[in-house]
Amino acid sequence: MSGVTVFIILAVGVVALAYKRARLKTAAMASAGLFVFYFLFGSDVLFWELLLFVSTLFLTLLSMDDFRKTWVSRPLFNFYKRALPPISATEREAIDAGTVWWEGELFTGKPNWKKLLGSGRPELTDEDQAFLAGPVEALCEMVDPWALHFSAADLPDNILAHIKQHRLLGMIIPKQYGGLELSAVAQAAVMTRVYGLGGIVGNFIGVPNSLGPGELLVKYGTAAQKEHYLPRLARSEEIPCFALTAPLAGSDAGAIPDTGVVCKGQWEGQEIIGMRLNFDKRYITLAPVATLVGLAFRLHDPEHLIGETDDYGITCALIPRDTKGLDIGKRHLPIGDPFMNGPVRGQDLFVPLDTIIGGKEMAGKGWRMLVNCLSTGRVISLPSAANAIAQNALAATSAYARIRQQFGLPIGEFEGIQKPLARIAGLTYIINAGLMHTAQAVAVGAKPSVPSSILKYHCTEMARQVLMDAMDINAGKTVVKGPKNYLAAAYESMPVAITVEGANIMTRNLMIFGQGAIRSHPFILREMALAEHKDEKRAAAEFDALLFEHIGFTNANAARALVFGLSASRLAEAPANSPLQRYYQHLTRLSAAFAMLADVSMLIMQASLKRKEMISARLGDLLSNLYLASLVLKQHEDQGCPPTDEPVVEWACRYLLHRYQQAMHEILQNFPNRVLALKLRLLVFPLGRHFNAPADALERKIAALVLHDTATRRRMTAGIFSALSPYNPIGALNEAMVMADTLAPLEARLKAAVKEGKIPSLLGMALINAAEEAGVINKDEAAQLRDYDRKIMDIIHVDEFDHDAFSRRQAVKKTIRKKAARKKTTKKTGVAAV
Repeated sequence: MSGVTVFIILAVGVVALAYKRARLKTAAMASAGLFVFYFLFGSDVLFWELLLFVSTLFLTLLSMDDFRKTWVSRPLFNFYKRALPPISATEREAIDAGTVWWEGELFTGKPNWKKLLGSGRPELTDEDQAFLAGPVEALCEMVDPWALHFSAADLPDNILAHIKQHRLLGMIIPKQYGGLELSAVAQAAVMTRVYGLGGIVGNFIGVPNSLGPGELLVKYGTAAQKEHYLPRLARSEEIPCFALTAPLAGSDAGAIPDTGVVCKGQWEGQEIIGMRLNFDKRYITLAPVATLVGLAFRLHDPEHLIGETDDYGITCALIPRDTKGLDIGKRHLPIGDPFMNGPVRGQDLFVPLDTIIGGKEMAGKGWRMLVNCLSTGRVISLPSAANAIAQNALAATSAYARIRQQFGLPIGEFEGIQKPLARIAGLTYIINAGLMHTAQAVAVGAKPSVPSSILKYHCTEMARQVLMDAMDINAGKTVVKGPKNYLAAAYESMPVAITVEGANIMTRNLMIFGQGAIRSHPFILREMALAEHKDEKRAAAEFDALLFEHIGFTNANAARALVFGLSASRLAEAPANSPLQRYYQHLTRLSAAFAMLADVSMLIMQASLKRKEMISARLGDLLSNLYLASLVLKQHEDQGCPPTDEPVVEWACRYLLHRYQQAMHEILQNFPNRVLALKLRLLVFPLGRHFNAPADALERKIAALVLHDTATRRRMTAGIFSALSPYNPIGALNEAMVMADTLAPLEARLKAAVKEGKIPSLLGMALINAAEEAGVINKDEAAQLRDYDRKIMDIIHVDEFDHDAFSRRQAVKKTIRKKAARKKTTKKTGVAAV
């Protein structure tokens, strides 16, 4: 037996044993068998004999429990405890928040597709659909987005009354307290529809139904607090806000400088033990109109009036607006969309202890409360806004690209338009799939904290790209503000979505992988718990079993990544009989590669990985692209795999796989251990990088799908308000697009007549008149074309205003006249005019 043969057998054996996660004793016996076989029948090369002997000896010793625990596990356990990065209390609260859902399967490297596909469809009940078709649709018909955005910057009385009447601020409040108690899926559907009306309406309804007093009370409030506040919140008798962000504590909410000190004070004529609060908050949505302020602050008890603790930590309380010392009512002016937002301040504000949400027993537990609520709230709020933005942009832009002509053709027939239009469609599909299927997980009891970060970052970033593409296609149509502009407000205010609820830079660099690797990994959290265990002897023994299980897990994923890579994913597991089987196989393969690389990265970089944000961010990108692609596949399966949708689904999968590949390439390109990086590249990409971006031909197919009133386009824009309404440009665009297809044969007849010289080459009404006079079209056909031309011109035209609508001169003149009148009154009466 030659050395080459031994090498091949050894390599195949190692991969096979790792792939099957063989036990140490099995591996030792296999190595011993190969050693004996080579010794008897081999070519007697000393190198191979020594290699096989040493490997057999090493595996044999490792398989001996006493030797392994004494000489391997215990030293490694001590090293692990020293190398474990320090974790702050706020970080630990974030790690412990929520539950693990599908992202945990992706960390295993062997995702169970039956678990995902069997997790239920995001469907609306008859009651949900009636609510959407009734009160929500009626609200959409009432709202004039331009009037709210430009002139009012507030909700008119009739809209406010409608919102209160139909309890839209109480979607998350249980029915026993008068709320609607909508499922997470229904909330996502409602908020997608509502956010399409703009930030003023969207945030007014979204904030009370997201992170705020309502959800905190439902989960943590005392019985008395629930009985008092929840019915009032459900009926909108209380307008809530939540004051968290301070000037020196934004993304690092754990550094809140606002304080509460337990002390004695006067309350309603009696001396009681309460809290004296000092705080300065900003960026608080709904603060200017709020009647009930949720407040986060750090609670101290220097006199030990309620316990033996000096610093309780972050605490949450409810402060009524009329509380003495509360300064509230001023406004910030958010970029792009002037929704209600402002500062909240308090100086020496004294309140009873029972203002703490959950009572004094919940003192110091505010951060845990917040991150637990945030893990579900972020799944709905901003992803719904992104979903609304994307679907609105797709509906409007595809219709405009169909009806707007240049050089005698709809602009949607030019490839320069088709590429960004296809990207709009593909990203819209991804956003909707991510939102609705994660919401479905919440609806059945999950609290997916890591997916909430994935959705917050990627949905808002994709929505930003959608808006940039839409602005490029609509061009001059949407660079002029006015009631006819269906993109400007969303485009201008997009930085708000990027910034709030955890700035996107922080979310990507610190949270998705930083939190996910600990929370979702099958071993890391248990190993960390053992490192903090008080019984060191017992912890070391348990660490031994866990460590070698972890090592086997990593080796198995490395072997699976290699085997699947060499087979172009064809040996990877996938649901049977699925038209998307190849994509399932690719995701299974890439999940194994991700799980293996995550383990190697944490082993090599240890605590420094926390500081290597660029690599951590890209590891998060790997997880995010796997997660979103999984939900794209689930969405297609849940909708019955309509063949017409396959180009969009294929685009979404190819786009996400390509982004995964690019992130993996950049990690390996920048991996600190260059020799190991080369070995990892051979495991991950043994046949090279072959996940290409979506092809031109595919993008042309998608453009053709959305340029017409197809079933695919209707499914992809079903979440938004699209009715024909005076305040809804999308309704008019949809109507015109349908008319364009209906009248296409008549337009073709006109073009042929011009080409044949029967009528002159004219535009618009002039061409229609000439064609009717020449008998090319009859009277009824001419009437249809004139009606269509009027609608097109009304859509294409941009808004125009009187000069004085924007001039400050008129306002200045009025101010001067008022000042002059005051002076005149003062001279005559000696009393200053008010």
